[in-house]
Amino acid sequence: MIRQLFISLVFSTLILFAAGLPCVQAQSNGPEWEPELTEDWTPVEYSVETGAPPSDAIVLFDGTDLDEWTSAADDGGNAAWRVEDGAMTVVPGSGNIKTRRGFGDVQLHIEWRTPEEIEGDGQGRGNSGVFLQEMYEVQVLDSWDNETYSNGQAGSVYKQKAPAVNASKAPGEWQTYDIIFESPRFDDNGELIKPAYVTVHHNGVLIHHRFEIEGPTEYIGLPEYSPHPQKLPIVLQDHSNPVSFRNIWIREL
Repeated sequence: MIRQLFISLVFSTLILFAAGLPCVQAQSNGPEWEPELTEDWTPVEYSVETGAPPSDAIVLFDGTDLDEWTSAADDGGNAAWRVEDGAMTVVPGSGNIKTRRGFGDVQLHIEWRTPEEIEGDGQGRGNSGVFLQEMYEVQVLDSWDNETYSNGQAGSVYKQKAPAVNASKAPGEWQTYDIIFESPRFDDNGELIKPAYVTVHHNGVLIHHRFEIEGPTEYIGLPEYSPHPQKLPIVLQDHSNPVSFRNIWIREL
């Protein structure tokens, strides 16, 4: 009993003694650090207006003309789609259009609208597509109460991956894709050393998170990579439906 009391008194004395000591900050054995050593003061460009393209973006369509676009046909003539009311609209039968510039790793913002008047069903209803590097397609389709194969609906990586959710709006409403694309890499012998990856937000909803693209889009058969240049155009598809696009900008990553 006396031994226990002695131990208790010693322990209490140590606690009281420690409470009276000043707080000592732990010292590192490494070099002396100041907050400024880990501060980066490199200026960041301003992007002020909400909804406007970032200040470092390349505007591909601002609603006025198709100067940044050309026919995707071999002759590379002028893009023949219609421009009115701040939007460009597919003229069925005029063919696909593509950017005059080539791109590799990018952030792409594009707004699109399928016709308000519903005609056809499945893949025949408001069909178009956004082709990254001319060959990797994110599908555009009227997928509002429209049954079709899931890896061919709006937002799909066509014939490869269905979107996580159907984020589609009703026909005639403007919709948005925000796409992050990482282009594939090939070595000097044409062998694939890194596949393409894509992240897609549809109307603000994440529908693909760094999906590994299996190869160029194929309607029939399986995709298979072939070597190609690091920078190639963006293509918009004429699938015989009068789909409209507006406010298209891109940032090279």
